[in-house]
Order: sequence, then structure tokens, then C-alpha cells
Amino acid sequence: MELIDLTRTLDPADRERLPEQLRPLAPVIAPAVAYAHPTGEGREQFAAAMHCSVEDLPDGEGWGAELLTDFNSHLGTHVDAPLHYGSTCEGRPARTITDIALDELWCEALVLDLRDRCEPDAPITVEALESALADNGAPVPAGGAVLLRTGQERYGLSDPEFFRYPGMSRESTLFLADLGAKVLGTDAAGWDLSFPVMARKFRDSGDNSVLWDGHRAGREREVFIVQQLTNLAALPPSGFRVAFFPIKIARASAAPARVVAFV
Repeated sequence: MELIDLTRTLDPADRERLPEQLRPLAPVIAPAVAYAHPTGEGREQFAAAMHCSVEDLPDGEGWGAELLTDFNSHLGTHVDAPLHYGSTCEGRPARTITDIALDELWCEALVLDLRDRCEPDAPITVEALESALADNGAPVPAGGAVLLRTGQERYGLSDPEFFRYPGMSRESTLFLADLGAKVLGTDAAGWDLSFPVMARKFRDSGDNSVLWDGHRAGREREVFIVQQLTNLAALPPSGFRVAFFPIKIARASAAPARVVAFV
């Protein structure tokens, strides 16, 4: 069995790679990290904890440690719990990350190749999903995962195109949920269209149903949305399982996850 990592590395250097106008998004891209090396700040910290001098330390070294700050629960590759979409889901109080059982996040999966079926800043249509499903040839596994490969792997964080991605609508989200999918993943930075695109659509139409309609569909049908996946090109179309295991943050609407495919 081969293990394939589908998780973006959380590198604080990525904060500086963001285009200037997108720097406010840094807390959902990577944390700020203060590194303490065993021969540097970690030595000072350890000596202070032991109430001794650095000269007293074995080999003159302390510990390695990192302090993470300025990060959102929706950081990097992360799992959205239903609470993220609203206070209720399917008419009941929406579940949090710690309400979701691990076996709900360990499931069969398939990849839909949408690279020639979608465009930046445009909705992914039900027709595009149907076409990709037909090409894949496998049924959506009941309670399983559908991973959308939109082609966003072409771009790095310094490219403005990274944030101009195709997004899912209410109709396309419910289409996958109605086929039995429980986990919905994407290689895009977000599930819906980007905030500027949604804001423009609302400004032009006055129709508030365009605001975050892909996520809000999760209030009608409970799904777990996973964003900022990577390495989908390494996966077969179907016949594998994925673990989407988030950090166990009490009462949280989301948490960063280590997402690994078992092929």
C-alpha cells in the first residue's frame, strides 16, 4: 500500500509569498512561527525552565520548540464541520469538529478531473461534474469522498491566479451530496467562488443567495468540506481510501488536518 500526502505544508514563509493585496488572508494560509533551536533560543528556554545556566546543560543544548500564532481554524488543508455553514444543519444543531467520529473521515474516495471542464472565477456546473463522473467510471461511494481536481496545482501562492479559482454552487454541492458523498474536497483555495467574485455578483444582482451558496448547501445536506488539498495528480481515479483527520479542537467549526490517501 502506498501512502500519498494530500496536505499542504504549513510554511510561515508562505505568508511573504502572498501578493501584497492578499496579505490579510495570511491566517488561513500559514501560521506565524517563532522557532527555538536547541543551540539557540531553545537552549535559553530550557535553562530557564530547569533554573540553571546554559553551561549546565548536557552538550550545551536545550530543546527544539515552535510557537505558532496568528492562525485560523480554517488554516491550510482543513476540514469544515457543519457549524461553519450555520448554526443548524438538516434542522438540528450543527455539529462541530469534535462531534465528528473518525470513521466518518476515513472513507473510500474518487477523483473528478475538472481541469478542462471549469474556468477561473466561474461556477463548476452539474454538467461538468456529470461529465467527469462518466469519465471516471466509478460510482460515488456511499458516505465516501469526492475530490475535485480543478488544476489549481499549476499555481503557487505568489501567483494571483491561485486565488482565482472555479467554485462550487449550491446546485453542484447538493448534486454530489445526493449521490451519497459525505466528504467533499477541492484543490482550490476555497469551495465557493472567491469572496470578490461573490461580492460582485451580489452587488450586480442584489440577490443574496449568491453569497456562499456552496458552503450554505451544507445546511441542507450534512457534508464535510475539505479545502486546499494538494497532490491530487498522484491519485488514481478511484479504488482508494483517504483519512481526513483534523486537529481535535473543542467546539470548533473547522480544524487543519493531515489528509492522507491509502492507495
